[in-house]
Amino acid sequence: MQNREKAKQNIDNQTTKIEDRNTVSDDASIAGDNMTENKMAGDDNTSQTAGEEPDWRDRFLRLSAEFDNYRKRTLKEKMELVESGGEDVIKALLPVLDDLDRALAATETACDVDAVREGIVLIGNKLYETLRSRGVSEIEAIAHELDTDLHEAVARFAAGEEHQGKIVEVMQKGYRLKDKVIRHARVVVGE
Repeated sequence: MQNREKAKQNIDNQTTKIEDRNTVSDDASIAGDNMTENKMAGDDNTSQTAGEEPDWRDRFLRLSAEFDNYRKRTLKEKMELVESGGEDVIKALLPVLDDLDRALAATETACDVDAVREGIVLIGNKLYETLRSRGVSEIEAIAHELDTDLHEAVARFAAGEEHQGKIVEVMQKGYRLKDKVIRHARVVVGE
């Protein structure tokens, strides 16, 4: 909701700027008309005639209005993209949510804990596969060197010589969307 309000405010600000520019442009064209009239009255060798000047002004105003409309249209398209950007991801996650609802309903009457556990594991795998198909991947951390671009060290732990500077435990998994880190892995580093 806040993004939509900000986008609307940006469009209103752009419109105000355009109106201000048009006012300045009108004032400048009036001043230009006065200068042109003075020039034409004082200099008969002027190559520009009075009939050509309105054509240029008309072309300028049309071009300016066309550009303003283009800018408004692209702002509106960007706002629509922001609003509906996650729609395909949500649609892909809905079947996983349906499976989870069925599993929760089954836990109320199930006597076999192993069967319920197996069902939940399958749902988790389906969720991971759905995210993988959208370009989300887990950041590998255990036994790797600390990389502050991928990991966030939350603690240090005495782990011996062979684990010094390496990650010994993951407190919270990290994920990246294609090449962009969307959540850093929170890790414990060995000393």
